[in-house]
Amino acid sequence: MIQVTRSMQKRMTVTLFASQSLFSASSIMAFTLMPIIAAHLSGSDSSAGVPPMVVMIGRSAAAYPAGWLMDRAGRRPGLCLGYLLAVVGGMVSVLSVDAWQSFTGFCSGGLLMGMGRGVIEQARFVAAEVYPPEKRASSIGAIVFAGTVGAIGGPLLVDPSGRFAESVGMTFHAGPYFVSTVLIALALILTFALLRPDPMAIGLALSGKSTDLGSPARSRPMSVIFKDGTVRFGLTAMIVGQFVMTFLMVITPLHMNHHAHGAYSISLVIMAHTLGMFGLSSLTGRLERRIGPGSVVLWGAVILAISAVLTPVSNSVPMLAISLFLLGLGWNFCFIAGSTLLSGDLEPHERGKAQGVGEALVALAAGGGSLATGAVFAQVGIVAVCGIGVAVSFGMLAMAWKWSGGTEATTDHRRRTTITESS
Repeated sequence: MIQVTRSMQKRMTVTLFASQSLFSASSIMAFTLMPIIAAHLSGSDSSAGVPPMVVMIGRSAAAYPAGWLMDRAGRRPGLCLGYLLAVVGGMVSVLSVDAWQSFTGFCSGGLLMGMGRGVIEQARFVAAEVYPPEKRASSIGAIVFAGTVGAIGGPLLVDPSGRFAESVGMTFHAGPYFVSTVLIALALILTFALLRPDPMAIGLALSGKSTDLGSPARSRPMSVIFKDGTVRFGLTAMIVGQFVMTFLMVITPLHMNHHAHGAYSISLVIMAHTLGMFGLSSLTGRLERRIGPGSVVLWGAVILAISAVLTPVSNSVPMLAISLFLLGLGWNFCFIAGSTLLSGDLEPHERGKAQGVGEALVALAAGGGSLATGAVFAQVGIVAVCGIGVAVSFGMLAMAWKWSGGTEATTDHRRRTTITESS
């Protein structure tokens, strides 16, 4: 039996935080110009959302198999496989943008990067696993907060990496993908070298179970797990938050490009957005412990709706930055609270599969949003895109209001939190 110590937990958290910071920066770099590259390579604005959709398809396709693998081989091999897939995808994207000038190749690289992301996104659950239940919300918030590094560094690296690419004979748009691939490779090395012992073994030790990863215990069927109302609500919060965020975020760079904003201005707006997504994550975890996850999701839905209302008000960079900051913050509320609810009462040997299913459904929703937003924008414009975002946000608001207004789950959560804090 592994003796779990605070230093061991801290090392796990620091390793996951560092690798997630590198991956976040790489992902944001890759996304910033993705719609513009897609429109250029395909020759049509309506194709702007196709590569982001393909990324989400890859993310969805890999999430459940990765969870299954993690429940049998451990969390570290699964995460390493995710980083390896993302590295290969980044290399394919660089070649597609620079040498091949291929829209199909660009989408293929995005598919592989998305598959890697479908695995890597589960790192927040891995971080939660090495702590007792009362500390999981904070640990999830800490890993989501790692995206702050990407929020600041990723967009700021877009222009310099493009100029570096030009200086060595590559196209400007290939630069961000080249640097992104290097960052993902560094995250792979960190995870492989330092994520020891395997976080699943720590989770089993905390649960008082055997730490033998080769003989997983019998797990409940997914149909039984997802009959739980709390699990379903947590998953719905993640799906809706991801859909609204993706639906508005994916098209904003192209919207700005149509109004003569350059790569630097677009990067600033995306930086504001990603700061909203990740910058207040530690505070979100504390807020959740105080008011309950249902109320956090409710406020997340309100903020998403406000963002969608503000986005078409003005084409100025400051207004778009404020709107997309709020969009990221609303997503953050829904994502962290939903993740905590989803991971709540699952056994260590069934967490990987269940959370993999959740990641797959979230990715499908995001992929649908990515595909639809390009078509809506091309046919009707940004106002229609934002109108759909408002409508979906209000649907989530109604559900969160009902769930957080008096359910036993919320009451039990608050009671457990009070007991934990008082002890």
